[in-house]
Amino acid sequence: MKNTTPCILIVDDEPLNIKLLDIVLKKNGYQTVSDTSGARARALALDHEPDLILLDVMMPEEDGYTTCELLKQQSQTADIPIIFISALTDTSSKVRGLEVGGVDFISKPFDKAEVLARVKVHLKLRFTYRALIEAQAQRLAQVQDAQQALLVLPSDLPEAGFAVHFEPVLEAGGDFYDVLHVGGSAFDYIVADVSGHDLGTSYITSALKALFSQNCNLVTSPAESLTMINSVLCRILTGGTHITAGFARLSREQRTLHYINAGHPSPILVRAGGEVEIPQASGDILGVFDSVWFEPLVISVNPGDRLFIYTDGLIEGFGDKKMTREEGLAQLAATCGKHRHLPLAQAVEAIHAALAVPGMPRGDDTILLALEV
Repeated sequence: MKNTTPCILIVDDEPLNIKLLDIVLKKNGYQTVSDTSGARARALALDHEPDLILLDVMMPEEDGYTTCELLKQQSQTADIPIIFISALTDTSSKVRGLEVGGVDFISKPFDKAEVLARVKVHLKLRFTYRALIEAQAQRLAQVQDAQQALLVLPSDLPEAGFAVHFEPVLEAGGDFYDVLHVGGSAFDYIVADVSGHDLGTSYITSALKALFSQNCNLVTSPAESLTMINSVLCRILTGGTHITAGFARLSREQRTLHYINAGHPSPILVRAGGEVEIPQASGDILGVFDSVWFEPLVISVNPGDRLFIYTDGLIEGFGDKKMTREEGLAQLAATCGKHRHLPLAQAVEAIHAALAVPGMPRGDDTILLALEV
């Protein structure tokens, strides 16, 4: 049976401080692990996956701020709440602690009652978050709708300004897209690709439709939405199944495009003036790791700019004409630029036809979704 006793990692270069915290926490029923070095503590965090970290700021070689930032960059440790405990009491030090990813700040010399109270609050928040994930996973286990009925059409949401060509090929294929109005002039555009076939296509895409609808809104960033969605997918996907996704949030009023890449092929940005760009962003795939990390891109856009998001079936070649991803991406980028003068819907069809010649054998589904600012 899995041990349900909360585990807390204590990091402080003063052994006496560690000893005091260790006694207080163990006396109140918690497990502890500890180290005097930030670098070694990061290794401990990977090994033990603690529920919470108490972290000193002023340490030799690697200070607590650096340790926190590095922990937040690792998928396995990114969502562990970190409480700073430090002799630094000025506002700027506390603010910096929150900016690098800490959830709270306790001043030294610490009071054991305060430490216990804050630990309890943040553990309760963490366990509530986990319970929410589990509840969503259980609800999604009942979803049985078919894939095609879930896909939004440009005519259903004309104000979103998008066009799409979706051509499923395999019965067990798993390509998916959605477009959501999240408020004001902001819309979310998602293209996803399911790898592995241990669940029916309709089940997975139904789950994705529900998850994006539940977790996409103006107060939640695209990275935060994908993090929540990943937590649920980790509980419903098995047998090696994983998902890649491209996620764009466009605010036409602010003329900004936020893009998150979850292990997906890079999008194509065609400027109104004809310049073709390939925005590069890193990010973890979905449904495999309990914690994931994404590199958000914020792109300034202007009316007439177009963004193309697609699945990898479109850049891997068809029939006997196979290509590397790099070759396929270069060909897609050039083709998108070539057809920039056509109306958006016509451009999408022309681009798809140029790359996926009708009648030529292909081995994967294809999606090409374009949005225009």
